[in-house]
Amino acid sequence: MQRPQVKIALLSLMLLTAAVGVAVGQNAAVSGVVRDAQGVAQLGALVQVIAADSAMAGTAFTDLHGRYFIPHLLPGQYEVRASAALFVPAMRGNLELRAGAQAVVNLTLSTLFESTSWLPAERRRADEPGDDWKWTLRSVANRPILRLTEDGDVIVVSSSARETPKRAERVRAEMTAGDGGFGSNGVHSVFAFDRVLDDGAGLTLHADIGTQPGAPSIGQSTEIATGYGMRLGPGGAARTVLSYQAHPEIVGSGGTSGLEVMQMASGQQMQLGDMVDVEAGGTIYVVRTSGYASGSRPFLKVMAHPTENWSVGYRMATSQDLQSFSGLDTVKRELPVAVLYQGRMQTEGGLHQEFTVGRKTGRGMVQLSYYTDALNRVAVSGGGALTTADIAQTGQTGASGIVADATTGTFRFLSAGYKAQGLNVMLTEPLTTSLWLALEYGTGAGLAAKDGIAVALPSAGSDLAPVAARTATVALRGKVLRSGTTLRAAYRWQPSRLVTAVDPYAAFNDQAFLSCYLRQALRLGNLLPPGLEATVDVTNLLAQGYRPFLSEDGQTLFLAQSPRTVQAGLAFTF
Repeated sequence: MQRPQVKIALLSLMLLTAAVGVAVGQNAAVSGVVRDAQGVAQLGALVQVIAADSAMAGTAFTDLHGRYFIPHLLPGQYEVRASAALFVPAMRGNLELRAGAQAVVNLTLSTLFESTSWLPAERRRADEPGDDWKWTLRSVANRPILRLTEDGDVIVVSSSARETPKRAERVRAEMTAGDGGFGSNGVHSVFAFDRVLDDGAGLTLHADIGTQPGAPSIGQSTEIATGYGMRLGPGGAARTVLSYQAHPEIVGSGGTSGLEVMQMASGQQMQLGDMVDVEAGGTIYVVRTSGYASGSRPFLKVMAHPTENWSVGYRMATSQDLQSFSGLDTVKRELPVAVLYQGRMQTEGGLHQEFTVGRKTGRGMVQLSYYTDALNRVAVSGGGALTTADIAQTGQTGASGIVADATTGTFRFLSAGYKAQGLNVMLTEPLTTSLWLALEYGTGAGLAAKDGIAVALPSAGSDLAPVAARTATVALRGKVLRSGTTLRAAYRWQPSRLVTAVDPYAAFNDQAFLSCYLRQALRLGNLLPPGLEATVDVTNLLAQGYRPFLSEDGQTLFLAQSPRTVQAGLAFTF
């Protein structure tokens, strides 16, 4: 009697085990790795598998290597979501699991700052012709891919497959020539070196040697800069740039030749919780012409993201050159000028405060800003057949000091400041995945000649007064697909009588009228080496906004927000 009972029990146990095995074989599972945008595995991230009816099907936490595993899932459609502190949740939807499938879903978490980088409009800096070597070389973003195995049972949804890896080191040599305007005329030989260190920090070096054709006695201009950047925890970063510039072609109103500048620019970016980004930093500088001028120009930017599509912020800037952390993307700094003004050496100065509300519209954005400006001293640009006598007149008591480029005739001087307020509306919209259109409209004030007064060079600083005005800009920026062309073009209109920018701290304030920059990769089969590019950089192509006047000896001079410049060159990256 006992032996048949044992046989029956063993048979029942075998049937039960087989049934369980069949049931387990019909279940599916999801596993993968969770990383941040720099590819670092994230420990303790919460991964959830959510069914089509919003029911929670399974959860898990990632281990030391960012791995997770969620078994025992019934066949069906799911959404996989990963979340962690200080990161925006990452999701993969429409995941169809078959019976017995083993799906691999790798997810990439991004910080709030990284997720809002779809706004490309920013102030154009003087060094942007060399903008292909930047600190962003070390932030290689991941792109999601979907792959199925041959039998169709295992689904791999991965964002860990990187784009074509960028090299840890990059060297660029460039030569440009043409009328580059104030401090940028002649032939320039540029060398740039960018390196990513083992700990992810970035180190870059930039050198620019300029020669003046037809004026060998003047000597070469020299610009040397070096920078260092590193990450500071989740979403944080710090950068420091040291630079030295020497321009023997610049002549001051005191008769002294040469302009030297030393600058230290630094900034830090950080996150407060999950919704607030903070940027702070500034520039410390010393300028020498006929005397010395020094000072500091701090900035502060706070942006809050209460929802996915809305942002609000406050920005304070004291320099048009460096207004935010992104202004440190390249190491070359804009050339400041110091002139004898009101009895002592001074530089341009002011305080810009701005309150901004933005809303994401699809892949684009609409941004509305209200700002106030308290400008202490305003730099005015001009040019023409400037003589030594004209420069000497500006050194007289009560006159506005001047610094001039002896090779181009262009000059800069300081005018009295003013206060202004206004609105700025900007719309950005992608035309393709790599080409953006921006529209900007602003109100404010700019300097123009006083009614009924003829401008005279020695007293030009006091002959100008602020005038309320409006400005509008249309800009195109990005890369043309398949052609290898990098394009940046803008037309910024404002009343032609103005000789300074309306809303001088706006994104496109230094792109007066028609300006463009082109960089084209040169390919001719195997005849040309890879990495060879041609560049063309033009400012105010139609020479609009010129306000002519006569000097005392009858020479024609002019004032303009942006005198026309034309430069072209060849660059080689290896």
